[in-house]
Amino acid sequence: MRTVIFDLDGTLADTSGDLIAAANHCFQGLGHGDLLVHAQDAATALCGGRAMLRLGFSRLGDVDEALVDAQYPVLLTAYADAIDTHTVMYPGAMDAVEVLKSAGYAVGIATNKPAGLAETLMRSLGVRDQFASLIGADTLPVRKPDPAHHIEAVRRAGGDPARSLLVGDTITDRNTARNAGVPSVLVTFGPGRDTVLTLDADATIDRFDDLPDVVARLIG
Repeated sequence: MRTVIFDLDGTLADTSGDLIAAANHCFQGLGHGDLLVHAQDAATALCGGRAMLRLGFSRLGDVDEALVDAQYPVLLTAYADAIDTHTVMYPGAMDAVEVLKSAGYAVGIATNKPAGLAETLMRSLGVRDQFASLIGADTLPVRKPDPAHHIEAVRRAGGDPARSLLVGDTITDRNTARNAGVPSVLVTFGPGRDTVLTLDADATIDRFDDLPDVVARLIG
């Protein structure tokens, strides 16, 4: 079966607001107040928890990786406690998923978010059952950009990795696709648009309405 695998953060859903709030919870606990601002730091939020912590601590001076490691579990707990306060699916995301499924494609998720958090978020948003697989950062011994992460998401969706592609929003997603020998489609509607356009993906889309035609062109 032809298969489309989606990244989660910054691709299917804008999770940046809740991620930044979780990072700022860490900084507040250390007496620093809010070190991140959504308007300017949303792109970093979609690169993960440790990236946000490093950015915040860099604004105080040198980054202490031991402190980043110590605060990461605190961030995850804060995020789990308020995982869907600001998060929304991007416009047209689920419509595109339904069109793909109706056309005979399997769909799944490959995310570097911890699997438990990803499952909780997708169920909270009411869309988990629309995806045949979900592989998180801790599902396997490896994570993106290791190709096994994508390949396992395809296999669990009932698909053939040779007839799959990855939809994402970062260089990690593009590299995952390249490492797996499959096409990449990157979305440009997130906060990292300018960077996305420099990544030489197999295709980019400005809106989810365009995805089914792009998928058909790339993998039939």
